[in-house]
Amino acid sequence: MTNNNSELLITLATWIAGEFSNKKQSFDNPKDFAHIHVFFRPLPWNFFQGIGFYSEQVYDYDLWTPYRQGVHRFVVQEGQVYVENYSLKDGMLYAGSGHHRSILETITTDAIERRYNCSMVFKRKNNTFYGNVEGNQCLIQKGDVITYLISEVELTDTTFLSWDRGLDVNTNEQKWGSNHGALKFDKVTNFASELPLDKIVVNEIEN
Repeated sequence: MTNNNSELLITLATWIAGEFSNKKQSFDNPKDFAHIHVFFRPLPWNFFQGIGFYSEQVYDYDLWTPYRQGVHRFVVQEGQVYVENYSLKDGMLYAGSGHHRSILETITTDAIERRYNCSMVFKRKNNTFYGNVEGNQCLIQKGDVITYLISEVELTDTTFLSWDRGLDVNTNEQKWGSNHGALKFDKVTNFASELPLDKIVVNEIEN
């Protein structure tokens, strides 16, 4: 454990803890961008015995039917934060956890499963964190086509940019995701006060 690693983890967790909305982007360009809310809500310390988050993405017109959900474990290695991604076996049981902490607190480790090869790696440069999915083996099937995920994220203390695309494993042709660039979100609610920062223990992941 190093102080630099602790600071890196605390900063990333503090900045990402919140509700984000792309209302401005959607209102400026409604044809290309739907109005979306993204929630990153801290999990209790004892869920991972470390820093973890539940995430939820919903359309503004239907806050109770998320189209994407996930659970994330933050682990520090030298100079970067490695974010393990997990799916929920029955996500609809926990829909609304982003805006109702009482629902989030019903999630258990038995309800999730690891998404191997789908972790994100975050590095900080100046006042921005840049995140990318590891490698090109995070596979997602869309219809009869297998795609690999390309995910790019930029995070500041008040903004969150995200651009996810799925490319055909055989042709590298984009099969899903935005054709108009990144989704641009502003933080509208801050959940940093829910982080168990006093309990942070940073463990180096094995090489």
